Amino acid sequence: MEITTKRIYDDPDNDGARVLVDRLWPRGVSKEEAQLDAWIKEVAPSDELRTWYDHDPDRWTEFKERYVSELKEKDDAVGRVLDVAKDDQLTLLYAATDRERNNAVVLREYLESQID
Repeated sequence: MEITTKRIYDDPDNDGARVLVDRLWPRGVSKEEAQLDAWIKEVAPSDELRTWYDHDPDRWTEFKERYVSELKEKDDAVGRVLDVAKDDQLTLLYAATDRERNNAVVLREYLESQID
């Protein structure tokens, strides 16, 4: 299975299964525009972690560690993300402007470690 990440504001294009992995619905995007297969907000970072991180690059390393710890406690939600894709391509969608440091990047790495 190929797992990619993409901003929800980018046009859908050969994305396979599209799963929004943010806790909050992204501003300015309609459900029709999003073309989602699923919105699994339970797999997103906790409100406490998300607020603490606040997309501060200096907190990235600790955010990753804390988020992975949370993911280990969310087996059902993580499994639901993988079930949406089956053996197909999976695109994890997020709203953050930073394409390299966001929850979808961490989740992709975590999922890849679970399926290898």
